[in-house]
Amino acid sequence: MSAEIARRSEAAENHLAPAQALYLDLMKRCLTRYVFGETHRALSPHRGTLLGRIYDPLRRMLASRRLELVRKCEFDPEARANGRDWAFEAETMIGLKRLDNLQACCVDVIRRKVPGDFIETGAWRGGATIFMRAVLAALEEPARRVWVADSFEGLPRPDDQKYPVDQGDRHWGWSVLAVPIEEVKRNFEKYDLLDDRVRFLKGWFKDTLPAAPIERLAILRLDGDMYESTLEALTSLYPKVSRGGYVIIDDFGAVPGCRKAVEDYRAGNGISAPMKEIDWSGVFWEKHD
Repeated sequence: MSAEIARRSEAAENHLAPAQALYLDLMKRCLTRYVFGETHRALSPHRGTLLGRIYDPLRRMLASRRLELVRKCEFDPEARANGRDWAFEAETMIGLKRLDNLQACCVDVIRRKVPGDFIETGAWRGGATIFMRAVLAALEEPARRVWVADSFEGLPRPDDQKYPVDQGDRHWGWSVLAVPIEEVKRNFEKYDLLDDRVRFLKGWFKDTLPAAPIERLAILRLDGDMYESTLEALTSLYPKVSRGGYVIIDDFGAVPGCRKAVEDYRAGNGISAPMKEIDWSGVFWEKHD
């Protein structure tokens, strides 16, 4: 992290009143379940396998009876803090470090009055966007909106012809990534943060993002895993990011397809703003152009 970004991050923290800082810290620990720990994990076979085809109707039958098959596991606080495990009940898997970064970026653009809304493309259970709305509430920011963009059906099957980098990608088969929009809205309601300033964009990014009714963005957070999802989001939304706003990539270090999409987009559009590491997976940069 550069000295300037570090200075701004520290300044953003210093701008918070003790009650604001305490509220946001508690939100991060609750959204990740770091404060509670989790000792069970859902059984979720890949949808493209024989076990997945057998389990899927069983899963639906159990769900109709409010039941679910789980297995016991040990809770690893370090893995959860670093976003390295799969959460059973938590609203986010991005970990405390990436939530700290998200907080610093959101507070910074509010304090500097960088115009624009906040968005995450690839919201899963909504944790990061819930936290964005919590920041707006804590800082009594009156006008900005939070956009929640997701298919709410999981990830798309790879389009090998258009995006050969995604060939063999198996994210589409992970049923745990398919979280219905109704569940995401309930998660917002748990924290009393669902209101008319939370907007949902439901559908595949190639269909929803080009025509999204968003004028300007101050925070663009991408968590789409795949090359296609990452490139579609950057192509449609990066031009709407205000100068001084932040672009945050969740999967840069974890998914080669995501890294390649970011590198291709930056190279193809002459983006030279330094890209900074958050943790083992996440990166971000401030838009200068």
